[in-house]
Amino acid sequence: MAVILVVDDEPLQRDILKTILDDEGYETHTASSGEEGLKILEEIHPDVVLTDLRMGGMDGIEFIESFHREPFEPPAIVMTAYGTISSAVEAIRKGAFDYLTKPLDKDVVLITVKRAVEKVNLIKENLQLQKALFDRFKIEGIVGHSEKMTEAVEIMKKVSLSSVTVLILGESGTGKELVARAIHYNSPRRAKPFIAVNCAAIPDNLIESELFGYEPGAFTGATTGNTGLFESSNGGTIFLDEVGDLPALTQSKILRVLQDKEIRRIGSHESVKVNVRIIAATNRDLEKEIVNKNFREDLYYRVKVITIELPPLRERKEDIPELVGFFIRKYNQEFGKRIKGIEDGALKAIREYNWPGNIRQLESVIERAVLMCESSGISLKDIKSELRFFQGRDIFDFELPDEGINVEELEKDLLKKAMQKANGVAAKAAKLLGLSYKTFWYRWEKLNADSPKKENHS
Repeated sequence: MAVILVVDDEPLQRDILKTILDDEGYETHTASSGEEGLKILEEIHPDVVLTDLRMGGMDGIEFIESFHREPFEPPAIVMTAYGTISSAVEAIRKGAFDYLTKPLDKDVVLITVKRAVEKVNLIKENLQLQKALFDRFKIEGIVGHSEKMTEAVEIMKKVSLSSVTVLILGESGTGKELVARAIHYNSPRRAKPFIAVNCAAIPDNLIESELFGYEPGAFTGATTGNTGLFESSNGGTIFLDEVGDLPALTQSKILRVLQDKEIRRIGSHESVKVNVRIIAATNRDLEKEIVNKNFREDLYYRVKVITIELPPLRERKEDIPELVGFFIRKYNQEFGKRIKGIEDGALKAIREYNWPGNIRQLESVIERAVLMCESSGISLKDIKSELRFFQGRDIFDFELPDEGINVEELEKDLLKKAMQKANGVAAKAAKLLGLSYKTFWYRWEKLNADSPKKENHS
């Protein structure tokens, strides 16, 4: 039920409006002057205000200009006689929602109030969605209290308050986009757009038009112009995921954005100023890419003003119980389930697994387990089929030594076995392990496995 405040110095007019609005189901309050209206405004926080334009003392425009409510000001409808319509129009220019002419028509009053209430409901809904979004990406909500994650969270808190460029490093599935969103939604730019771009997923011949836009006729098929993602994220944040995969020419244009704060659409001779924060991420070793002439050194130093390193899940296994609990609660809510937790045997298996797909893979396993589980707790049988083969055998049949285990050697052996089974085809080996092609090669090269010639595979 919407709350309406009527401000008018004519008692009869106030009573008529109150009766009309009460009969329609609104909760209606009245005030005989602007001064009284301001006092009531603080007490009841109305959704919509109707105010007469000409009143003794404070007039309607002064009244409208005097109230400021957070998180939004209620729409104000001005009531006026025919002779002062120009003043009512002026009131709209100063922020009034609409105006009504006297003598008032009941149907017009109700239609106008209904429109104002609909506007308020949209504002409230948007604020609720924003709050839910901000709560979801609260930095304090980043799951995990391992030393490396605690360090990353502390850096996130500091950089969120500024517009400094940030480079997020980490393997595929470690949550780089989640961190980028958390930084944005805890920054002064939170009400502006956040646009995520997977640079590796856009073909080289399209990446520039996507990022910078183009003018009509810029190339064959460009019959109309298009706004690029940098312009679309103006005032907000653009997240360049897999920035190490950008082609050389695009890298030089990104450098210009960072240096000059402007972009130029393809086919245009004019530059457009943009106020965009850049957060970049990669699972590549950019310093190695610089040596190999695949990444610009000047761009590297521009994007790595602040660096956040996200550890792979195998290096933060003390966070696994907390992550598992978080995902169980998440998918309980999504699927309408009431799973209370996870059995010790299942949790032990999860902690012993190497998680090549990191948190993304863990979430997928728990999602399926919650969906399929028919008891109060997730058991070993609920997750066994989801975990990949480890060291050529099922992880549940693999006996770990009491000490002296070398996880990297085990992972290297697993990668080699997958490559052998795939007859040396890296794309097939990656698929066997549930990894992306790029992640497979990143792990392969990092572990210095004996590599066949790398395929030209995007």
